[in-house]
Amino acid sequence: MKIHTVKTLLYTGISSLLLLSGCIKEDTNYSLGKNNEEISLYVVRNHFKESEVILDSETLDHAKYTKALVVSNHEGNNFPSSYIAVQNTWRNQVRGILVEVDDVSKYKLGDSVQINVEGLKLSRKNSSLVLNGLNANNISTINRDNPVQPRAISIGALNRRFEDYESTYVEITADLQNEPVPGTPIKGNKPLIDNEQNIVNLFTSEQATFAEESVAPSATFRGIAYKENDNIQLRLLTYEGMAYPSGKIYPNWPETFESPDRPKGSYNMPEINNNVIFHTGEWHLYQAIYGETPGRDRIVSGKYAIRMQQNRSDDEYLQMNFDVPEGASKVTFFYGSYWNDRSSTFQLEYSQDGGSTWTRVGEPISDAHTTTQSMDSKQAIFLMNIEGPVRFRVNKLGLGSSNATVSNGRLGIDDISIFKSY
Repeated sequence: MKIHTVKTLLYTGISSLLLLSGCIKEDTNYSLGKNNEEISLYVVRNHFKESEVILDSETLDHAKYTKALVVSNHEGNNFPSSYIAVQNTWRNQVRGILVEVDDVSKYKLGDSVQINVEGLKLSRKNSSLVLNGLNANNISTINRDNPVQPRAISIGALNRRFEDYESTYVEITADLQNEPVPGTPIKGNKPLIDNEQNIVNLFTSEQATFAEESVAPSATFRGIAYKENDNIQLRLLTYEGMAYPSGKIYPNWPETFESPDRPKGSYNMPEINNNVIFHTGEWHLYQAIYGETPGRDRIVSGKYAIRMQQNRSDDEYLQMNFDVPEGASKVTFFYGSYWNDRSSTFQLEYSQDGGSTWTRVGEPISDAHTTTQSMDSKQAIFLMNIEGPVRFRVNKLGLGSSNATVSNGRLGIDDISIFKSY
């Protein structure tokens, strides 16, 4: 049995992005009497009003340039040949844009660049927002080989708030709408679908270097959020962008913890044995409730998310009281600290004897972050090869009260997915 743990971030505090975002301030420093000359892509994008705009320092409050991270490459020949995609962060808001350049080979994934925006045109081409009109003097490379991490998002979020993710590096864990025959090439449009029937196209050009490689029934697909002729796409940069291939997600999953059959407003309710029925089946919520506080609970979809108690010395469980029948190749879920709480430590466990004994999958996770650091949640991805009926639980370890050396805050969890054996 092979079991691995992988953690990915929906929002990642990349060191290079922090460096960039630390300089991006559209506020006037009145004590100095001078406006900041640097502008974020968040603000640049907001200047587009559905028709071409020529940027100038007056309309940009005297700003002249932006610094950004290159998040595209052309090694796989699956990205428009005249453009690079760049993104930066301002006040925890990541935004991206396409930049039309004369020679894309000059710019590599992970390059930090400075772009003089004065006189550039901001327009839509084939539905994508583009900065164009650059010459060699408008753009320069600051440094190279900065880390580039994708933000994990859902198909529903991408479709609802596409402009928040446009031209940024993202990842989507999803199934192909039509389960492929083994060996089916990845080229063309391959619709990805979630349990709410939201769809986005995974697009691979016929000319891509990996066009003939096989596509998996399900994976974490990493690439650029792109729009062409009003069609939202996810464009992989290389074949390695199809990460963690697995079997398809079980029908009726992910478990989003909506519409419970009974109230669970207390962390421990022995009168109901701490058992609650959700749409996938009955779950055991020991020292856990389903919370609904916006801005504090880790609500990824719907109205509710699971919130687990803090500072306890006994383990706490979010546990299936039922099996899925066809084994498992992958389990994913979103997590983060509740509000401003300290981090905590939790692990995924499985049972194949009806819950009598439990075995840990992968390694414990201890990097939950606060909502003040980011409202976005992180995603945990566990890979495995388990045959036959199996159930899972999240075990929040009982480390006791938080102190100088121990962190044991409240933990938020939402949208658990289980994928069939593959």
